[in-house]
Amino acid sequence: MMLKEAEAAAQCVALQLACDGERFADLGRTLRSTSFHTALTVARGSSDHAANYFGYLTMARTGRIVASLPMSLITLYKSPLVTRDTLTVAISQSGQSPDVVEPIRYFRDGGATTVALVNDASSPLAAAAEWAMPLHAGKEQSVAATKSFITSLTAGARLVAHWQNDPELLEGLAALPAALQAATRVDWSAAIEVLAPARNIMVVGRGISFPVALEAALKLKETSALQAEAFSGAEIKHGPMALIEDGYPLLIFATRGPAQAGLIALAEEMRGRGARVLLAAPDDVATRDLTLPVAATPDLDPIVAIQAFYMMAAQLSQARGLDPDKPRHLSKVTRTS
Repeated sequence: MMLKEAEAAAQCVALQLACDGERFADLGRTLRSTSFHTALTVARGSSDHAANYFGYLTMARTGRIVASLPMSLITLYKSPLVTRDTLTVAISQSGQSPDVVEPIRYFRDGGATTVALVNDASSPLAAAAEWAMPLHAGKEQSVAATKSFITSLTAGARLVAHWQNDPELLEGLAALPAALQAATRVDWSAAIEVLAPARNIMVVGRGISFPVALEAALKLKETSALQAEAFSGAEIKHGPMALIEDGYPLLIFATRGPAQAGLIALAEEMRGRGARVLLAAPDDVATRDLTLPVAATPDLDPIVAIQAFYMMAAQLSQARGLDPDKPRHLSKVTRTS
């Protein structure tokens, strides 16, 4: 089921891009005409990784600082946060969890501009936000989110593209379904050979690829019971370096952009220290171990990168004797307060 739903991501993205065009354009005009003192994201789990990508894209392209809201400030501590001149963006597959819904209500009641990128258009989160933007991922049966995560990334990029009114990014998004379809055919069997017997792994990215590292580490925990931790390529030489020993696996996402050269150099250094490196990079990087598909523009590369990873992760889970559709102790909808 996980594999089938991951394969369906291209169709879901195509559907999303065919819908709500005028609404996204209206939201873009609203954002361009509004002065924001603060921009916040509200999300948990995979949705928080999508929010991380949205935040990075927003900061890199618009210069607006974006922070992830600690939801307990609203739900538990009842902190009197300033809501004026704030943009608050929530991302959720189910739109059910109180600790995502309550902050959006709080900020909307306080006059903030609130946006929900949510798969369930009839959910409490969709009702709470001023701007509810459907993901159009359809019903997701597998506990491990795949197509809903990819459509969350797409909706975040779409929001930024309309905010900027950027033709290049909009054109890149239009080409995304084909790029995602191509990503389902990339061969990552070399990763399965390394990770099927593994007990732990570090997943590394930097800049715009770091959200992909976070998501990949979570999925390796969920579906393969691997102790997987995500680190920025800039941080791994600090404390995490002490864990590196002969054969220690590292999966490094070196997507295109300013951080790529440093990640490729890191892969070489870690090989010299005995690590079993899986360098995922585009086909023009000769030292790669896994080929990363690319999108029409580097800012969209993380979306097709995680698609390639998902295809491998579903097969890895089975290779480890597990069922990727039924992770231990987990359920599809998580409600926390």
